[in-house]
Amino acid sequence: MCTDISKLLDVEIAAVNDINDTDYDGIIVVAAPDLVGDIKEFSRILTLALQVDNGLRSEVGVIPLPDFKANRLIYSPTGCVDEDYDDVRCFRRAASIGIRRAIKAGVHRPMVYLVGHPSFSNSPLVTLIGILEGLYVPLQIREFDPNKIHDIKKIGVYTRFPDELRGLIRVATTLEIGRRVACDIGEPDPERMSPPKVTEFIKNLFSNSSISLSIIHDEQVFAKEYPLFEAVNRAASKIERHQGRIIFLEYQPKEQIEKSLFLVGKGVTYDTGGIDVKIQGSMMGMSRDKCGAAAVAGFMQIVNIIKPKHMRIVGAIGVVRNSVGSNGYVQDELIKARSGVLVRIGNTDAEGRMIMADVLCKCKEMALKAVNPHLYTIATLTGHASLAVGLGYNIVIDNGPAKKEKHAQKLQLMGEEISDPFEVSSLRREDFNSHKGKNIGDDVLQSSNKPSSVMRRGHQSPCAFLMMASGLDKHGSGDANPLKYSHLDIAGSIGDYPDPITGAPVLALANFHLLNIEDCSKGKENQ
Repeated sequence: MCTDISKLLDVEIAAVNDINDTDYDGIIVVAAPDLVGDIKEFSRILTLALQVDNGLRSEVGVIPLPDFKANRLIYSPTGCVDEDYDDVRCFRRAASIGIRRAIKAGVHRPMVYLVGHPSFSNSPLVTLIGILEGLYVPLQIREFDPNKIHDIKKIGVYTRFPDELRGLIRVATTLEIGRRVACDIGEPDPERMSPPKVTEFIKNLFSNSSISLSIIHDEQVFAKEYPLFEAVNRAASKIERHQGRIIFLEYQPKEQIEKSLFLVGKGVTYDTGGIDVKIQGSMMGMSRDKCGAAAVAGFMQIVNIIKPKHMRIVGAIGVVRNSVGSNGYVQDELIKARSGVLVRIGNTDAEGRMIMADVLCKCKEMALKAVNPHLYTIATLTGHASLAVGLGYNIVIDNGPAKKEKHAQKLQLMGEEISDPFEVSSLRREDFNSHKGKNIGDDVLQSSNKPSSVMRRGHQSPCAFLMMASGLDKHGSGDANPLKYSHLDIAGSIGDYPDPITGAPVLALANFHLLNIEDCSKGKENQ
C-alpha cells in the first residue's frame, strides 16, 4: 500500500464531486480545440470563445463564467492533435502553461477539470502531472525569495469518472514528489548543490525511511576501490566544500525478492571539462551535469513511498566536481580500474563515464549474487545525444541480455505513456572497437580527444566503454552469468538550460518498474 503522501507536497490535491463547488475560484480546462464541444458544462462557452478568438486554438485564455461559482475558466489548448505524430506531452505542456496563467489571473484555489483525449488514454493523469509541474518553484528561489512562491495551497480535481479520481490523484502526486526531488538536486547552482550538500540533502530526505544509506568520502577508499572516480575528484579534492562523495541507497522488501534493480547515476555538480577545459561558452548549464544522480534519488523517493513488494532496489550515486587545477587528472594517464582493466585517458571532459564505471563495477559484483538483476547507468553523458534525437528525448541502449527481453522497447512504451519519451539506440561492434587499447598493454581507451558531438556514434560508444571498464562486457548473452544492463543518456531530456528542469527520466522509470505492481497504480490502469 502507498504511504500517506499528503504532507510531502506543498499543496493539497482534493477530489471534487461538484463542478460548482464554492471552494474554488477558477476552473482550468486542458483540451484539444476540436473536442471542446464534448465538454457538456462548457461546450457553448468554449465554442463561442473559439469563434471570436482563433488564437484560443493555440494560446491559453481566461474566459468569464457568470453562471458558475468559480467565475472564470482558464482554457489551455493542446493545439491541433495529430495522433500519427503528436504524443501525450501536449497535455503536460498545456496543463503547465494553464496553471501558470491561472496564477497570473489571481486564482488562489483552482479546480482542474480533467477531460482527456480518445487517442491518449493516459491524458488525464498526464494533465494532472503537468499541473503539478507548473506549480514547482526551484529550490534556490524558495530559499532566496519566498515572496516569489505562488500562494496556491489547494487544487481541486474534477472528472466525469469519479471512481477513478482518487487513484489517479495518488499516482500523480507520487510521481511529482519523485520528480521534484530530482529537480531540487539537479537545478541548483554548483555551490548550493556541491557534493557535500547533495549528500546532506539526500541524508535528510531518507532519514527514518525505508531506504538505507552508505556514504563514502575517504580519498584513500576512492584510490583503492574507485580509482577512476578518484581521478576525476582529484582536482577538487583539496577544496573541502567540493570534495566528492559516493552514495549507496538501498531498499530491501519484507517479502521474498523476485527482481533486483541497480541504478548508477552521474552526479557532476559542475563540469569545467577539467584540463581539457570547455571553451566557446559551453560551460553554461554544466551545473545540470548531476541530473543522472538526481534522477536516481528521485526514483528512490518514489520507491520509499510505494514500498514495492518482491523487489530489491539499489541506487548508487557518484557526486563530484570536474574542476580545473594543477592537481587534476590529465590526458595520457594510465589508471587501473576497479575491474582490473588498464584505462588510458584520452579526454578529461569525458569524466561522466569515469565516475560511473567503478561504481557500476561494484553494482555488477552485487548483481552477480542478486535475484533477477538489471543494471542501469543514468547520465547527462554526451552532447551527441541531443544532436542525435533532439531536445526532450531520453535515449536507451541495451546490452545483449537486456535486448533479448526487448527491454528498450518496453521502456519506450512506458515512457511514451507517461510523457517521458525515449528513443532506442543499439550497441554495435565498432562501439567496442573504438575503445580498445591502442598501446601495448592498454586494455581500454577512455575516449578520443574530440567532443562527442563531432564523433560518429558519439552517444553509443560511451556505453561500450562503461561495459568494458566495469567488466560487464564479460557477462553477455553467451556467458554463464549474463547480466541485463541498460544505459540511459538524458542529456537531451533534462531541460535546455536555462529553461525549466524536467526531472527526466523519473516518470518513465517509475511507470515501467513501480506503478504496475502496486495499489498506487489502480487509478492509472482503469483510465
